[in-house]
Amino acid sequence: MKMRRLVLTAFVLFVAAPAPTILAAADPAAVINNLGNRALEVLGKNATPAQRVERFHQLFREDFDVPGIARFVLGRYWKTATPEQQEEFTKLFENYIALVYSSQLSAYSGETLKVTGSRPVKVEWHLADQNGTYKIRDVAVDGISMAVTQRSEFASVIQRNGGQVQGLIAMLREKTASGAPR
Repeated sequence: MKMRRLVLTAFVLFVAAPAPTILAAADPAAVINNLGNRALEVLGKNATPAQRVERFHQLFREDFDVPGIARFVLGRYWKTATPEQQEEFTKLFENYIALVYSSQLSAYSGETLKVTGSRPVKVEWHLADQNGTYKIRDVAVDGISMAVTQRSEFASVIQRNGGQVQGLIAMLREKTASGAPR
């Protein structure tokens, strides 16, 4: 949870910051700038929760390497999962992330920024070039990787379920079925 708060805070501060000059479409900095500008729409105070989820889904799908992140966060269990489990996990992972982060980001809707102090925070956006299009693979805040943190959380669920990926899939099905994170 602390990692999510750090990433959300960094994300909100990033999208609220003045936008630098737009760079070429193939430039990684331009990708992040574009994502920040488009995210303002996701955070729109007039959007319903369902609209926020769908908009976040779209941003996540378009700008993040969802299949690559899904493989990474499943870790060594990716190789033991069947192709059907891999496919279902990837879809459920995307749905889960969209629900969790759109819900948490909605807390910032219409908020004003009030600075109560400052300290340097290092935010790293890890991108991969996929045939001329950059996709985000990870975000690290002060050296804490979102992907590594998620991998650790998911590995714990799998271990509690006898090392079976199906236990994690069942948990993700349950958490995404209602359309709201728990």
